[in-house]
Amino acid sequence: MLILANVRERWSGFLGAFVAVLVGVALISTTLVIYDSARPRVQSRYDGTTALALPHKAVDADGSPGDRMPWSKAEAEPLVAALGKVPGVADAVVDRSFYAQVIKAGKPVTDEGALESGHGWSSARMAPYKLVSGRAPSAANDVVVDRALGAAVGSALTINLTEGRRPFTVVGAVDGPGYYFSEAFAARHQPGVGAIALVTDKGADTGALVAAVKKAIGDQGDVISGDGRSELQPQYIEHKRFLGVQLISAMAILGLFTTVFVVASMLVLATGMRRREIGLLRTIGASPQQVKRMIIGEAAVVGLLGSIAGCVAGVVAAPVLRNILDRLDVAPPGMEVTVAAWPLLTASLIGVGVSVIGAWTASSKAARVAPIEALLDSRSANQGMGHGRWIAGLAVLGAGVLLAIGTATSSADNRVNMAIFATMTLIVAAALLTPAFIGPVGRFLTSAFQRSSSAGPVLIRAELVANPRRAASLVAPVIAAVGFAVLLSGMVETMRVAYPAGEALKVSGQTIVTPDGTPGNTEEVVAANPVGKAALPTRAFVLKDGPTEADEDAEPAGNATVLDVLGSRDPRWSVLGEAVLGERTAKKLSLAKGDEVPVRFADGTAVTLRVGSVQPDDPARGDFVVSRDLVRVHDPAALTDDIFVPGNAKASGAVPGTALHDAAEYALADYHTDAKLTDSLAMMLIVIAVGYSVIAVANSMAMAAHGRCRDFGVMKSAGGTIGQLLLVSIGETTLVIVIGAALGILVTLPPLAGMASGLSQATGSGVSLHLSTRTLATAVIGALVTAALAGLTVTAKTLRKQAT
Repeated sequence: MLILANVRERWSGFLGAFVAVLVGVALISTTLVIYDSARPRVQSRYDGTTALALPHKAVDADGSPGDRMPWSKAEAEPLVAALGKVPGVADAVVDRSFYAQVIKAGKPVTDEGALESGHGWSSARMAPYKLVSGRAPSAANDVVVDRALGAAVGSALTINLTEGRRPFTVVGAVDGPGYYFSEAFAARHQPGVGAIALVTDKGADTGALVAAVKKAIGDQGDVISGDGRSELQPQYIEHKRFLGVQLISAMAILGLFTTVFVVASMLVLATGMRRREIGLLRTIGASPQQVKRMIIGEAAVVGLLGSIAGCVAGVVAAPVLRNILDRLDVAPPGMEVTVAAWPLLTASLIGVGVSVIGAWTASSKAARVAPIEALLDSRSANQGMGHGRWIAGLAVLGAGVLLAIGTATSSADNRVNMAIFATMTLIVAAALLTPAFIGPVGRFLTSAFQRSSSAGPVLIRAELVANPRRAASLVAPVIAAVGFAVLLSGMVETMRVAYPAGEALKVSGQTIVTPDGTPGNTEEVVAANPVGKAALPTRAFVLKDGPTEADEDAEPAGNATVLDVLGSRDPRWSVLGEAVLGERTAKKLSLAKGDEVPVRFADGTAVTLRVGSVQPDDPARGDFVVSRDLVRVHDPAALTDDIFVPGNAKASGAVPGTALHDAAEYALADYHTDAKLTDSLAMMLIVIAVGYSVIAVANSMAMAAHGRCRDFGVMKSAGGTIGQLLLVSIGETTLVIVIGAALGILVTLPPLAGMASGLSQATGSGVSLHLSTRTLATAVIGALVTAALAGLTVTAKTLRKQAT
């Protein structure tokens, strides 16, 4: 009851922590709700299926589960026959998907799912999509289309396939998306079988049927049903989901760090300002443990109330974040916000946990308050730093320096994360060590005003020197706000210069043929550009002791490693029957020059290749390179990457769906593909970090001003006018913001410099550190204005009360 009474009576003192928890929990709960809502859903094309039979999964090079290894035609036929005989199964459908896209008026029709829009006619049964006009396809030039396309039965239609444009006759229309060809035509374009869908009779017992299907398939694959069917996602949907998850994960991590940092700082400040009150409690007999329980209990109540309010705000904000993801094109199509219990419970536990942990840190020091402190100023213990804080601050500083150094040497995929973690660590170090130098810095900055006739500079100087810990608590959120603003905007600006420059150097003097409205280049485009690099990517499976294509038995997927294989037409690497490996890949696969390795391709057949050579790693060449003709034979659906035509040859962009670029245009276009998302992500993170920290700055300044009521009363009694006292408040606030902003900039420079150094090495071009002065100025001015307004508001209110 005492705890609740304290919270009720001292609500203004807990308001800052309450708001900080509310904002943090709202941010975390919103991102978790969106994360839960973005989980894979069963696609509508599988609505008519009860279960799916899938091949076993292989593993990636790092040992984690990867792609499923397709069955070959010889393996799939007996499985289809056996599954079709299972009681309750009306049809076992071989599901095939491959690239198909309509060409109209010389341009490809926009279709995000074009890479998997082509199907065999049997696949229409899975939805089921009904034939609304015409007939099923039978000949090689027959096609059934979505009626929404508006193509009349009997009309001619040009469809772009892997081999290029082909004329087809529309023989029917269905009430669902996709292009449906004869089964023989589909099998030629995707000979490997990645899924067998089971369409069941009405009234069939799902549980018994799934059990019977598992028995029929044995150890040759897996059976998924219900929500498990969501595993089969179109590639473009999975890519959008991946990008969206990356974005909201970054938001959640930054929100969690900022919440911990801000709430802990504010609770330490609030507890420090209650030193006389705690001393009074100790005088009347309160034990150290009772003091600790009181402070932790108060924080738990504030954290719980803030978490409840934060969850409500998070649920309200979730549709807004969903709309933002939609505008950024990183939300799965048709994603609906669904509020489950676990995101709210998780966010609430974080909010209460952060409050309790922050209060525990503050209560440990408060429990050591002696009864005599009741007779002293609350700020008497604000001087200096303890040994524990020195040790912690220096240790964290050392870790931050190591992370900043690691930023320069880390891989491209880890460089941004390393820079963020380095900055987080240095921000914490700066907050811990601030009391040690804020007094000297304050004396230095106010020394120029010492000889003035005004007492303001003297009072500001004395406040910083006499109460370094309180000042450090005010500086901490400013460090976070400015630090993250400088870091994130600096990363974007540095990458904006580095990546296009490095890419342009790599392809200098070449003309690049890129897809324009299509997911890749077709063989027709490759034939029109016979000279230059034209890599043909596929996913293939390296077997440990697998069979060759002449063997009857299949290699178990557990003995397979899936990886990206590039088919090259470069004479140096394109040797039939051989593979060229990068050093890293060769090491992971335990292969050396001259070794023989069975490789299973997308059609389900295995070929034994000889390792022709092991070369230094080169992303431009590829990590596992084979003959281009070999990839085309075993993966008829694969599309070609960008084609790099040397300067002494003429590039052709005559085929619809292609565009030509020189080195500079290509580099800029390639960077701008991701730049929009990168800029948007950085801006969202900056708004979160700066906005949250600015709220903390306002709360801290308001608490500090409220805690100085006695000081204002004494100064007013000594002849200070309201205007003079307000100017002192503004002067102290400005000085604190300036110091915090300077530290915020300093802690970001090492990680940004390390990132620039790493980019220089990676791109082969001179990359210097770039900062966004606009973002920096906005963060500093925003923190200053907010802090000044908060301090002035509370100070003016206090002075008015004293006047009455």
